[in-house]
Amino acid sequence: MPPRKRLTPADRRVQLLAVGARLFAARPYADVLMEEVAEEAGVSRALLYRHFPSKHALFAAVYQQAADQLLAETRLDPADSLVEQLVQGMDVHLDYFVANRNAVLAANRVLAGDPVIQTIMTNELDALRARLLAVLPLADEGAREAVSGVLKSWLVFVQVLCVDWLTQATCTRTQLRDVCVGAVLGALRPLLAEDPAPDRPSQGPGAGTWSLPAGRMAHRERSAADGGEESEAQG
Repeated sequence: MPPRKRLTPADRRVQLLAVGARLFAARPYADVLMEEVAEEAGVSRALLYRHFPSKHALFAAVYQQAADQLLAETRLDPADSLVEQLVQGMDVHLDYFVANRNAVLAANRVLAGDPVIQTIMTNELDALRARLLAVLPLADEGAREAVSGVLKSWLVFVQVLCVDWLTQATCTRTQLRDVCVGAVLGALRPLLAEDPAPDRPSQGPGAGTWSLPAGRMAHRERSAADGGEESEAQG
């Protein structure tokens, strides 16, 4: 066990969450033991259980922290086009899904139906839906209700598709992202006062490709290269 460091209760909680997040990302849920979390953090099991009374409680706190971080990093900047906003949001989530595959599968498969975990995921999806509604050109309240229903279904579709992809990658990451973005654009077009992607054809060759403009794509590729990752990892 590493030497124990004195920390404030708040700092100790942050440390335990970091250790828990790392272990839940690295291993299946069943293989993560609270004893191991305590050992990695350099604390006694009694102290760990004082902060988190069970493995479920620790995982829920880790997943809530992840959901909060994903919301913070999903910008939906009005200065960007809707396609750019959707691509950025999908990339943020796919980055997390790929880096934390075991945690995502635990939340959506092992703990499927768990009310605490489901509430965390539902709250994040509702927050994302509200943000999208705020940036879309809606003609009236009737359109808002229709679009809200479409977005709710689309977010669940994305969640299921991404979890299935983590289990078996039947397409590339970029293809997965583009399928998700293309699906919502196609579903929204009949409901919006303005075409959400006027520079993108709704039919014909290449209609399903929703990529960034060349300048932004080059910037992403340079950033990925600087970080030692393939440009594909950033979409």
